[in-house]
Amino acid sequence: MKKQIEDLGQSFNRRQRLHELTIALVHQQKDLELMDPETISASQAASSDATTDPARWLDRSRRALNHYQAIVRTAVTLDSLLDAEESSL
Repeated sequence: MKKQIEDLGQSFNRRQRLHELTIALVHQQKDLELMDPETISASQAASSDATTDPARWLDRSRRALNHYQAIVRTAVTLDSLLDAEESSL
């Protein structure tokens, strides 16, 4: 029982540290694009305006998602390095 409580505490601490690393990395970004929650309707898709082009909207969302994923992967890597450093002490 005591081991399970320790494991939960370590898991919580790691999750908290990962969250803090992710937030710090997000704050370092100068031009972090937000994902556009609005989908393009059929009437907008029919227009010739480049800003409502479904392909461009999808590509922009894909790039933003890839950027977010890179930030999270970086935070996980940093967290693992910190964890390895603590283990070696």
